[in-house]
Amino acid sequence: TYHRYNIPYELVEAFLKSMRMDLYKSVYRTEQEYRDYIYGSADVVGLMCLKVFVKGDERKYEALKESAMALGSAFQKVNFLRDLKADFEGLNRSYFPNTNLMELDEKSKNRIVNEIKADFKLGYSGIIRLPNDAKFGVYTAYKYYHKLLNKLQNTPPLEIKTARIRVPDYQKFGVLARSYVKCKLNMV
Repeated sequence: TYHRYNIPYELVEAFLKSMRMDLYKSVYRTEQEYRDYIYGSADVVGLMCLKVFVKGDERKYEALKESAMALGSAFQKVNFLRDLKADFEGLNRSYFPNTNLMELDEKSKNRIVNEIKADFKLGYSGIIRLPNDAKFGVYTAYKYYHKLLNKLQNTPPLEIKTARIRVPDYQKFGVLARSYVKCKLNMV
């Protein structure tokens, strides 16, 4: 896949750098550290997937690059927020800079949620321009993560800190079914 789709080595190296950071770093204190980690752990995953989705069309890749990175960022940040309890308590890990997770309040949570919503908005602008054979999977993931974000937004901060918030299986099935229909009817 790496050679077939001409995935730049820099993307792989950035991914591995973020994975190495997980071995020694547990607190991301600055916006730059946070952005660097997300670039390597999520943005480049979006870019590698995009390379596969556009099947070598460099013009399309360049046009969708920014939105692919934003979608990768959104997914990762939702994971950070959802896994806040496990990351903070189990691994003593804190990804969100300038946020005291011990005192997570509604204002801090909303700042994080709004940042993710902006990433989703940019990410969606790319989904609608993806080749049709790639659209269903990406759109389904987008809708699932968007649903999870809405659930996190409507959950009190204390509950986010003490429980893992999830989307029930029956709702996941609904997301899958609606996404399938929308993609089949070219409504995405």
